Amino acid sequence: MKNCFSILYGFAIVWLLLFSGLSAQAQGIGITAHNHIALQVADIEASKQFYGNVLGLKSVPVPDDLKAIRAWFQVSEQHQIHLLAGRTQPVVNDKDGSHFALFVADIAAAERFLQSQKIPYHAQTRFDGVRQIYLADPDGYLIELNQRK
Repeated sequence: MKNCFSILYGFAIVWLLLFSGLSAQAQGIGITAHNHIALQVADIEASKQFYGNVLGLKSVPVPDDLKAIRAWFQVSEQHQIHLLAGRTQPVVNDKDGSHFALFVADIAAAERFLQSQKIPYHAQTRFDGVRQIYLADPDGYLIELNQRK
């Protein structure tokens, strides 16, 4: 009987170890934050102009040996957009497909700025009342702008 108890006890320990291992795996690989998004662009200078002057993002220093083919921009304290030269294929996005979204301080002010710069965009109100603006960068990557509630 003691031997049977030992076998059951050992089986229970092995089962718990295996089950707890599956539980840890179910949590994924442990991502803690978003760092950056990288976009391959056809014209690095035109894209730098757009992300710096139209979106108003702060440029982040790039290593000297990469300056001709890279541009980095700060979105927030922990988030960046990295532009990589060399895109040769067209980018086709629409508001119901691939895009990335950025918060703005004032959606009405953002819309007025786009109008003053004659930058094409699509504006709509989402199902929950949030106003959204979609615009494309020089390569066609679609960017959604909205304001926190």
